[in-house]
Amino acid sequence: MKRRVLGSLIGGVVAALPSLPDAQPRSMPVIGWLGSGSSALTSSSTNNRDAFRLGLREAGYFEGRNVAFENRLAENRYDRLPGLANELVDRKVQLIVAIGDPAAHAAKAATTTIPVVFVVGDDPVAAGLIASLARPAGNLTGVTVLTGELGPKRIELLRELLPGIGTIALLSNPANPASERAIRDARSAARILKVQLHELSAATESEIDAAFVALASLGAGALLVEADQLLLARREQIVALAAGSAIPTMFGFRAFAVAGGLISFGQDLTVPFRQIGVYAGRILSGARPADLPVAQPIAVELVVNLETAKTLGLTIPPSLLVRADEVIE
Repeated sequence: MKRRVLGSLIGGVVAALPSLPDAQPRSMPVIGWLGSGSSALTSSSTNNRDAFRLGLREAGYFEGRNVAFENRLAENRYDRLPGLANELVDRKVQLIVAIGDPAAHAAKAATTTIPVVFVVGDDPVAAGLIASLARPAGNLTGVTVLTGELGPKRIELLRELLPGIGTIALLSNPANPASERAIRDARSAARILKVQLHELSAATESEIDAAFVALASLGAGALLVEADQLLLARREQIVALAAGSAIPTMFGFRAFAVAGGLISFGQDLTVPFRQIGVYAGRILSGARPADLPVAQPIAVELVVNLETAKTLGLTIPPSLLVRADEVIE
């Protein structure tokens, strides 16, 4: 197994601030954690949360010592996020961490005064979350990761893996505001590569099952699963359905490949989560979100599951294997 971390944070890594005294302050600040996922922690969500805590520690904040958390998780139902965001506002938390595009939009709608630090996959300027990347203005800042922008590259990688492929299916979540741009970029890439693109959508467990039923009649040679938090939460289901359909599948998160998916290409999410931890600490120490530029990490990783490839009867081209950051055998 091999793994390389590529890239760096655009704008540089924020330097660690001096540690605060060990004495617990009389009024401990509370961070509201707003996410679309489940309260049942997975290894990937635990790693991301640990990366956030590491960033907080770099800024001098330690959970339970001089900062506390108030968690609000939507259990993979995006429609619950506005109400959960309002609960955090009513709780009068000092800062909200919004994980994912739907959570960021819910937090923005809920408050114009409480600082919000986000991780989103869409362009936050085009989405109306901030004024500009360099000077966000308002009460929001954070990190934007390459999700939709990597969609065309994922299609290119599928073509490299399966040179004769003529049809690819795309599974996305229509409840995610970022999916519209991701679909648009995928359509453009498919036209350039002269590949037919079939679009499937799913926002619930049953809709994922239905999407794979529909997939069987499309004659697609491969499947691309869009980078989405809800689909990530259902990765065991999706990987099992892909295996049952015997269809080569490309994913946007490493966790899919670890769970048995064929191949993934996307960002190492611990990098942006550490960055928002640093930002959260700086804001708790007095910085204004409007003065913290939105970071754009460009570290990406290609992960190939050779065991799954063998099950599908595929030979991974050496050109892909040599570029892989991690090979699962």
